[in-house]
Amino acid sequence: MRFGPAKKKLIFAALGATLALAGCGGGGGGDTTAAAPLETTETQPTLSKADLIAQGDAICAEVNAAVGTLGASETEAADQVSQTADLYGGMVERLQALGTPDDTEGYEEFAETADALAQATSDAELASARGDEEALAAAQEEVSSSLAAFQEAAASYGFEDCAEAPSAPEATAPSGAAAPEEEVAPEEVAPEEAAPEEEAAPEEAAPETGGAGGGTGGGTVTPGAEEGGGGGSGGIGPG
Repeated sequence: MRFGPAKKKLIFAALGATLALAGCGGGGGGDTTAAAPLETTETQPTLSKADLIAQGDAICAEVNAAVGTLGASETEAADQVSQTADLYGGMVERLQALGTPDDTEGYEEFAETADALAQATSDAELASARGDEEALAAAQEEVSSSLAAFQEAAASYGFEDCAEAPSAPEATAPSGAAAPEEEVAPEEVAPEEAAPEEEAAPEEAAPETGGAGGGTGGGTVTPGAEEGGGGGSGGIGPG
């Protein structure tokens, strides 16, 4: 079927009106407008007070050892300030990420002192970077007081390591290796004095026994001698 020019114009006009209505959503069922995304709020987990203290103390012990080691090293002062700020800032973020304890009594004060400590170390880092000695001195005093307040609040809530001051870990012998024994100084032995040898007493010669012959009356008479060449007293001889 062939339409005249007037008829074709009417058909095109009708199609255009239909498309316009569809684009404006006039049909009701074909709404193509995208819905706005729902806003979601991230909620922190809730954990027991004992779990919070155990996990928090582990974090604080690690940071205290790192800060203590840094203070005992020969690192330049500016680098120490910067690294200390990073360590405490990271500690506070990790503590906050643990969540909220079911027992909140005293926890709010602990959290506030942690934030104050992170802010004080950040201010000290900024003053050090600018080379402002006066501002750095003031910021370091604030760090010291903020750290003391943080430790006090931590102890009040029940933390142990978080209540301790930073200190370098003690050097320990490797596991399984015996600790070196202390060397004992050798005892000085006095030289033994040799005892003087006793001189042997000279042997006394036994007196020789007198034979038959002259002698005193005390001479010994040889048995069997009936006659003596020279009689001694008491000698027996023929008359």
